[in-house]
Amino acid sequence: MLMHENLKNTCYPETGEVFLIDKELTWTSFNVVKKVKVVLLNKYALKKLKVGHAGTLDPLATGLMIICTGKQTKNIEGYQAKEKEYVATIRLDATTPSFDLETEPDHFFSVDHIAETMVREKLSTFLGEQEQVPPVFSAKYVDGKRAYKLARQGKEIEMKPSLVHFYALEMIRFDLPTVMVRIVCSKGTYIRSFARDLGAALGTGG
Repeated sequence: MLMHENLKNTCYPETGEVFLIDKELTWTSFNVVKKVKVVLLNKYALKKLKVGHAGTLDPLATGLMIICTGKQTKNIEGYQAKEKEYVATIRLDATTPSFDLETEPDHFFSVDHIAETMVREKLSTFLGEQEQVPPVFSAKYVDGKRAYKLARQGKEIEMKPSLVHFYALEMIRFDLPTVMVRIVCSKGTYIRSFARDLGAALGTGG
């Protein structure tokens, strides 16, 4: 992540800036916001500065984060409302409680019945508006607390479905037990939940 280099030539923070940050693996979105804030506070000898991000990326995801500072934070909702594009590698022969590699596999599945044409057909069924249940290991609030904190405490959580929209789904690579998929979707979409749902549609894990 090019933190100091990206922030070197910023204008005065009251005007506000929009930074495009390539988030590294294992970093949380909060880590990115905090580091940008620390760099700018030190650069301008400030005591406070508004800094926010226009959409969370999971710790095990890499890629673009839009960071807004100062008066540019008023534009965060506009950035959040735009379409998102992801490339995901989905493993079909196992599931985990978190739907990603943050937790260990809890079930394993055979993929002997899976063919490339079958995956393409199932992908097409997800296009358009869908109800999606978020992962329990997520930043969603449940009873005023982050769901992932409750999940890590071993508590039972009921996640409410939300409406999401898939605009494009393209299989880039078919290499069982994994497939690589390009996804264009609306805000609020969890790619981990999509992996779970695709696996269920195929009669496997995800």
